[in-house]
Amino acid sequence: MKKNSLNKGLGALWYPLIFSFYLCFTPALANNRLRQNQSLQQQNQISGTITDGINPLPGVTISIKGKATTVTISDVDGKYTLKASPNDILVFTFIGFKTVTIPINARSVLDIKMQEDATQLQEVRVNAGYYSVKESERTGSIARITSKDIETQPVTNVLATMQGRMAGVNITQQTGTAGGGFNIQIRGQNSVRRGGNSPLYIIDGVPYSSEEIGSGMSMSVMSMNTNPLNNINPTDIESLEVLKDADATAIYGSRGANGVVLITTKKGKKGKTRFSASVAQGAGSVPHFMKMMNTEQYLAMRAEAFANDGITTYPVSAYDINGTWDQSRSTNWQKELLGGTSKITNINGSISGGSEQTQFMVSGTYGKETTVLPGDFGYNRVNVRTSINHASTDQRFKIAFTGGYGIQDNNQPSTDLTIDAWRLAPNAPTLYDADGNLNWENNTFENPLRYLKGLSKSKTYDLVANTMLSYDILENLKIKSSFGYTDLNHHESSTFPSTMYSPAEGVGSEVSSIYYTDTARKSWIVEPQINWAPVLGSLKTDVLIGSTFQSQNNESLFMNGYGFSSNDMINNPAAATSLSILGFDESIYKYQSVFGRANFNWKERYILNLTGRRDGSSRFGPSNRFAWFGALGAAWLFSREKLLHGNNVLSFGKLRASYGTTGNDQIGNYKFLNTYTPSSTTYDGLIALQPSRLYNASFGWETNKKMEVALETGFLKDRIFFTAAWYRNRSSDQLVGVPLPGTAGFTEIQSNLNAVVQNRGVELTLNTVNIKGNDFNWSSMINFSTSKNKLLSFPNLESSTYRNSYVIGQPLNIVKTYHYTGIDPETGIYTFEDVNGDGVLTAADDKQTVKNLNPLFFGGVQNQLRYKNWQLDFLFQFVKQENYDIPKTLGVPGMMTNLSTEVIEHWQTPGDIEPSQVYTSGANGAAVNARYQYTASDAGITDTSFIKLKNVSINYKFPERWLKNVNCTATLEGQNLLTITPFKGSDPEFVGVGFLPPLRIITAGLQFNF
Repeated sequence: MKKNSLNKGLGALWYPLIFSFYLCFTPALANNRLRQNQSLQQQNQISGTITDGINPLPGVTISIKGKATTVTISDVDGKYTLKASPNDILVFTFIGFKTVTIPINARSVLDIKMQEDATQLQEVRVNAGYYSVKESERTGSIARITSKDIETQPVTNVLATMQGRMAGVNITQQTGTAGGGFNIQIRGQNSVRRGGNSPLYIIDGVPYSSEEIGSGMSMSVMSMNTNPLNNINPTDIESLEVLKDADATAIYGSRGANGVVLITTKKGKKGKTRFSASVAQGAGSVPHFMKMMNTEQYLAMRAEAFANDGITTYPVSAYDINGTWDQSRSTNWQKELLGGTSKITNINGSISGGSEQTQFMVSGTYGKETTVLPGDFGYNRVNVRTSINHASTDQRFKIAFTGGYGIQDNNQPSTDLTIDAWRLAPNAPTLYDADGNLNWENNTFENPLRYLKGLSKSKTYDLVANTMLSYDILENLKIKSSFGYTDLNHHESSTFPSTMYSPAEGVGSEVSSIYYTDTARKSWIVEPQINWAPVLGSLKTDVLIGSTFQSQNNESLFMNGYGFSSNDMINNPAAATSLSILGFDESIYKYQSVFGRANFNWKERYILNLTGRRDGSSRFGPSNRFAWFGALGAAWLFSREKLLHGNNVLSFGKLRASYGTTGNDQIGNYKFLNTYTPSSTTYDGLIALQPSRLYNASFGWETNKKMEVALETGFLKDRIFFTAAWYRNRSSDQLVGVPLPGTAGFTEIQSNLNAVVQNRGVELTLNTVNIKGNDFNWSSMINFSTSKNKLLSFPNLESSTYRNSYVIGQPLNIVKTYHYTGIDPETGIYTFEDVNGDGVLTAADDKQTVKNLNPLFFGGVQNQLRYKNWQLDFLFQFVKQENYDIPKTLGVPGMMTNLSTEVIEHWQTPGDIEPSQVYTSGANGAAVNARYQYTASDAGITDTSFIKLKNVSINYKFPERWLKNVNCTATLEGQNLLTITPFKGSDPEFVGVGFLPPLRIITAGLQFNF
């Protein structure tokens, strides 16, 4: 440091001496130089706007060539100002864009359009959790999308933004009901337990529990429990990273077995205060209805069914065909009950800005979505988020705070009407009578709108906050610590009042009932860390050591109230005649660990990454409470070898590999202990306790061993970038219930079973810049994933409770079915293979055909086109899979339920060969039984592959001259616009009986920045 100061001091003495020498001995040159200096001293203010052709570019560095001390940065609107001389040359630099060098030439306004530089995109830093790494130098498998991808989608759930955009990440939407859940699997299913396959969510450095909220009974309109990520507003997200392989996830140890989803929210940036606002209005509707029978087809089926059964006089209860109901009426119940339009409103606003030392951002969101069902129902959400970053003048001390608070208020009918929309006879009575009341048609009609009298309601209050402190002790030595806190409170209920029944039944509020669930979840986490990054010649090192201290408190209460003095009191449990506690849980989860990472980079070509973690979890017995997890990752950037320098084809090449272990403790709390639960009997006037679980001190971690090899290549300055990865994950020590003999008094004991599950697959990603010009740009992204899941071993499977669910050598997500052999041409009844030849068809012995319900492959094709102020984004999602054939599960052809038009082609006379069996009104027991066996056979499984136009977005940015000092963009966005599929049901994405399919959503909006 002193030597540098001395050199500067000597320079300050030499410069005037040399200048004086010129004045004395070269007068002409001196006069000319003086004139130049006078010109240079005439500093003018230069201003302008920097864009990528459409959008402003904040954070661009502007400097004067040859004057390193003169630097400024563009603000969030891409605007900049600085003082310079008329003859200076400005240099504009920004990561991912080509450097622009332009002389001022006495101008005062310089608007700049920068072009993306694909080669420099390798220098973008990717969030890897506890650290960040250059895209070109990462050794692990990390998929990433940014706010640019997220903001083009009219969705309310974070997971929805990732669908079809990430290789190896399979996400399905479970229902079209607002506020419903999503299912995510990262590189397959590792655990035999349904609840053991969720990834770890990290929000701004804070672990967020992936456990589902609530109970299926108390929010009965949903196909699954509430997803916790509903509380996060997608528009607040800056980037989403998914960590997949061992190198990327091992640093999270026991929590990284199923992958890690890192959610980074937007932060303030230095520059002038910026106000942003957006408003969008839209509509949602069911995109496709099943083809159901009309009245003519339906009544013909019913008449033939009675004739086949030898019944000439229709029963009194056959209201549809005996003349009770109007046989000329034909109602499309799907359109009547599900054909409404949901109204969608989203309003967002934010303010951000800051100085060199302090930046801030405050944002707020309001969203509302009604339903396609009849009635006044809706889903409302409010989110508030704030962040503040501060650094000392010397940039050594830094503090950052992020916090978000979300409120959800969901009000839905107690029952999804989809199943009624499918099964109601097309000539069923009208919904309302002449007086506008629910029509019960003299007690012959169970009006589906009766379900609207009941409500499924939920309210969620969610807080996530984190504070990060860091201090640079030395140039390459930093200490930091994060302090995170989460607080979730969730209440949900479903009511079933007596008004859901026909008045003719004469029942009152004494039969009304309600189900409640209250969930409270609080956690805190402290993670101190130290980071040392010395440079030793050609070797760059990066060492990280840290520890984790986490505690989470869980409380849940599940109740049922029955019998009320008035339906007005149904939401008051104190007014229930009978109040039952169906479940109660209060538990504490404690977690401690120490972790570390050492990265070695030799000549920016050979990279070695070591990660390790020792975890301790309160969920296991004392002897197995702690375990080691770790990984080794390596990369060779062969494109940087001298042999490949100067070639015009290969611009980037990297070969990487990783191997390591992660763990899984998603088993719930206290499963290793002796536990007791209240029984239904009393002793001496007190509620008795009964043992519910046996103690197992050796109960320990589930282990996942991961291996990956990948090749990353860029061609033609990365205009073509291709990645291919092969992986194999093996999960062992499965946390399951091991069967016990009946004499033990328990059917099973929670233990580690030496069952092994393997996931093996290939992931391909191709990014291309197809056209790159001044006015028109076109880029594409294609991702493709194929994965094979297999149960390699499961000791004593046949004697376990899983014997009907799993088969060694087959995937976990299977169904064991009968084998369908066709229709008996003489009787017209379905036939099936009698595997054991005993003449009786039984599930235990004859369901031996295995059908795989896992996707064979899946992926997406994304395109972005820009022309001047216009931008078009669209994404096609594709999946190759099989699942249940819903039209074949709706009922028995000929009975009093509507069916798909598929059953019209059916057996009628001996010798017929048709796809559907003989009609029966229910009197033909063999035909009825065969129909249910048919739906449980391999004939009930069909091709549910699909190609979806998942997302389309059209943006137009208004010229700046139209609105002075305001950037305005008009948007038109669509979701689930088109589906190409051989599936005959409503939607092939999630095949569930009686649940609303994902909606087609179209929104239009305006975005303002000023």
